[in-house]
Amino acid sequence: MEYSLRASGKGMSGIRAGDQVDLKDRMLAELNQTNCSACCCSSENRILSVIFMITLSLAILLGNCIILAVFLGTKHYRTAQGYLKTSLAVADLALGILVVPFSVYREITPLFLESPSQEGAHDGMLFYSWHPCYLVGPVFAGCTLVSISTIFLLAIERSVAIFKPLHKEVVITRKRTLLLILLSWLSSFFLAMIPIIFSQGGIVVEYNDCSRMCNYAPAPASSARVWQILLLFPAFDFSLLGATLIINALSLTSIHQYTRRRKLLSGTDQEPLKFSFSDIKAAKTIGALTVAFTVSFTPIAVFVVGNVLGYQWCTFSFFAFWVLASNSCCNVIIYSVCDQRFREGARQLFKSVQCYCKRPSR
Repeated sequence: MEYSLRASGKGMSGIRAGDQVDLKDRMLAELNQTNCSACCCSSENRILSVIFMITLSLAILLGNCIILAVFLGTKHYRTAQGYLKTSLAVADLALGILVVPFSVYREITPLFLESPSQEGAHDGMLFYSWHPCYLVGPVFAGCTLVSISTIFLLAIERSVAIFKPLHKEVVITRKRTLLLILLSWLSSFFLAMIPIIFSQGGIVVEYNDCSRMCNYAPAPASSARVWQILLLFPAFDFSLLGATLIINALSLTSIHQYTRRRKLLSGTDQEPLKFSFSDIKAAKTIGALTVAFTVSFTPIAVFVVGNVLGYQWCTFSFFAFWVLASNSCCNVIIYSVCDQRFREGARQLFKSVQCYCKRPSR
């Protein structure tokens, strides 16, 4: 965020040029500190943030555990689509296990420190020994990339099933699907580590008090060109998301045209059934996943581009990162609304849990 220093000619007339620069720097520092205390550093704000984070972590854990239990326990989902959705759930689950709980830990810790100096000592201890952000930050970035690439693979799988239904069993095999999932994870985490590996120390990973997450940040005395390497993330992500949206649009358009033809031919000799009901529902489900992820990812892409251009958006950074993190608990809602078999599987799972809880103990 850019600031401008304005003063009347009378107030600034008696100050030398060097003093004016120093005064401007002090005022900028005070403005930045005011932003931090207003949007991030107050105890009340930390408590509200911790409540939100704990709730989100529990929602991510519960929702994705239900997804994994249904997909792994139902024979119907032992397909390429089921394996891809399982991979997507594992990536989301990692955020609820590691990323969000670490932010909760970092927000709770200052509330129990007696003085600001102890907080600084605590941060210094983390930095000079080994900072957990070097694990948490790449995990968050890597799992985000895994989610995007997995949604892209889901769109490819549906497009093959719609446009080449006779070749689906030959083209999309279990072995190829598992290999693509493995490549997706390896390539995503390699991309997540690129800023650390290839910046030659110009980019570090540290906990940000504005976003309340572990973020990539420029190292002291690093050049502006090194910081531009972070543009790799939004460029890669929007390329995949754009391709996914186009593929989904083509698939849904084909389904819509087929449905219209079926309605026009009703009462006459209808054409053979080309798409099953499950194919249509699966395509709509993947379309909903794509739209939800695109909406949640757009703010963080805007934030990264703005950061590279030199803008500092404290409040917006919190909004951007946590909207993206909140997407990790949305897939269970999408499956429950769009997938009837998933609803049935979840219902059977809850019945099994209830029966187990009601079973008399020996």
